[in-house]
Amino acid sequence: MTSPRLNTIERSTLWDRAYVALKDAILAGKFAPGSRVVLRQVADDLGISLTPVRDAVNHLIAEKVLDRGGLGPGGAAIVPLLDADQFSQLMTIRSSLEPMAAQAAAAHTTAEGLHAVERLLVEMKRSVQENRTEQYLQAHYQFHFRIYEMCHMPIVEEIIENAWLRCAPTLRLALPEYIPGLKRYECHVATLAALARGDGASAAAAIRSDIESAREDITALLVQQQERRAHG
Repeated sequence: MTSPRLNTIERSTLWDRAYVALKDAILAGKFAPGSRVVLRQVADDLGISLTPVRDAVNHLIAEKVLDRGGLGPGGAAIVPLLDADQFSQLMTIRSSLEPMAAQAAAAHTTAEGLHAVERLLVEMKRSVQENRTEQYLQAHYQFHFRIYEMCHMPIVEEIIENAWLRCAPTLRLALPEYIPGLKRYECHVATLAALARGDGASAAAAIRSDIESAREDITALLVQQQERRAHG
């Protein structure tokens, strides 16, 4: 009878830790489009070896969240720079699925869940007032996903997460123009209010308005940037 391979279990845990940490960082907008994700730096930050980090990055590359980068010391990956059409396609996925998730969440809200969403909404506004960009982005994605956690549709959540992972760096790209004014703050307020009264249709409408407003603004910005590069 063979003994259990504890080293394999440990490696799996480390791979999972690196994968989750990288996803959280991407969702929170900590990587700008075109930036390099240096594997050695990630390993050092997490206090783990290079192998589980490479495994995690390879998984994100397979999911098209990252692009393969140069070799260099320890290797690297690249955060893709989306064009306007690619970004719009991802926002179409979000606009199709997130209202559905919000509507389903309205039927499963809890006092704890609503309180968590409210705290994140307050943090979003405070972060803008205090010019804390990264904290805003982190609270923003957590606001959305805390809602979707209540929808009880894990497959839908997974697809939403993948779309977010692929477009989150582009949301960071648009920060100077669109985040400081809290342009879509009322959509977030309306979403929370609808969830609190169990109004799934209104929650879905508010989320859809939020996404479509972001799609319109940021797609226009990407088109402008593409035109500048073409004439530069």
